[in-house]
Amino acid sequence: MRKFTFLLFGFLFIAFAAFAQTDSLKKEKVKTGFSMGGVPVVAYDADTGFKYGGLVNLYLYGDGSNYPNYNHSLYLELSRTTKGSGINQLTYDALTLIPKTRVTFDMSYLTEQALNFYGFNGYQAEYNSAFELTGGNDYISRMYYRHSRKLFRIKLDFQGDISENFGKKLRWLAGVAHYRTTIDKVDIAKLNEGKETDLLPDTATLYDNYVAWGVIPADQAKGGNVTFLKVGAVYDTRDNEANPNKGMWSEALVLTAPGFLGNDYAYTKLLLSHRQYFTIFPDKLIFAYRLSYQTKIAGDIPFYMLPYAIDSKATKDGLGGSKNIRGVLRNRVVGDGVAFGNFELRSKFFKTVILNQNFYLGVNAFVDMGMVTSSYHFDTTNVPAAELAGLDFADESLHIGYGGGIRFVINSNFIIAVDYGIAAKKQDGTKGLYIGLNYLF
Repeated sequence: MRKFTFLLFGFLFIAFAAFAQTDSLKKEKVKTGFSMGGVPVVAYDADTGFKYGGLVNLYLYGDGSNYPNYNHSLYLELSRTTKGSGINQLTYDALTLIPKTRVTFDMSYLTEQALNFYGFNGYQAEYNSAFELTGGNDYISRMYYRHSRKLFRIKLDFQGDISENFGKKLRWLAGVAHYRTTIDKVDIAKLNEGKETDLLPDTATLYDNYVAWGVIPADQAKGGNVTFLKVGAVYDTRDNEANPNKGMWSEALVLTAPGFLGNDYAYTKLLLSHRQYFTIFPDKLIFAYRLSYQTKIAGDIPFYMLPYAIDSKATKDGLGGSKNIRGVLRNRVVGDGVAFGNFELRSKFFKTVILNQNFYLGVNAFVDMGMVTSSYHFDTTNVPAAELAGLDFADESLHIGYGGGIRFVINSNFIIAVDYGIAAKKQDGTKGLYIGLNYLF
């Protein structure tokens, strides 16, 4: 009942906010030329340290004929933590660089001292929060469900019109990407550096156990290189890519990592996604939803390539966390096939022009959900009998998160997002606060 009341309150608040501050609405100015948005990155975690740095998004609108869409966008983020994690990302997105062709380039180096790892196949892998609870009788380590990862990623995508009859609505997509992944155990000594109390124990983690038992094959345990090709079709009728009020965005993609490109593991995946946006009250209240299905159709996917959600625009973390199931533990839902959905009410309740920049505040309420639809198969021959139950804990079902958030939007494209999500089941964690850029979809 408490959860239902929370959701009901959230949706009622958004409906009210859509009508509040009507007197503050001002006519939006068409942007031309150059625009820039940037924010500092500041966060803190007791185990990974202070996060610091910044991000900036540069936009070129040209003569404004494409506004609220841009002609060119350049996104740069540089951030670090005092314990060694970091994001180094450059993304260039061009709608007019090549006539009738969209070009998207991304180059990133991402380091994770303590990446979430809960095993495979959702609820079939037991999550015991007591293993992470300092001082508890069952405490093992706050790093028990973690391993380190260093990822170098470079990708290039092209999109173009399929037919003049459809204008820019129906497009082909083709791309290539290379992922170089290095996996290892958590560097406990580094995380304990400078501490006199509350030290992390140097003990085996879930990742260590999976490697020792052969659940993670020895030739995958330290990561590897994957080069894949991507091809498909996109149907897009959104009125604004970054901040849609109406329209839909559907795509069907095939991603393949063939052996002739030097991949140790050859595999092919099918990626289907549909997003739709409905204006309930013009320029005030929008309902948006996303449905996505991604599954292996051939070959064997190495374990380090499982926790990703890929579409025509971006590569996100696996299911759970800020990019798909808010409130649920990051990478909680991992398998050969997954499906997820997001349902969101978005309002614009204060809109104005400040220093010649279009600005509005918004609030949103959401429900996110997802599950494994095709299990990742692994060898249990060397798993101790006492541990087997933890590898087949329960039948898989929906992992659900819900909550709300705030948006600060400049020129319809630079969007600062703050979301607070709550997990519906203890097996998925408790809650999460997420601060970043852009709407979820």
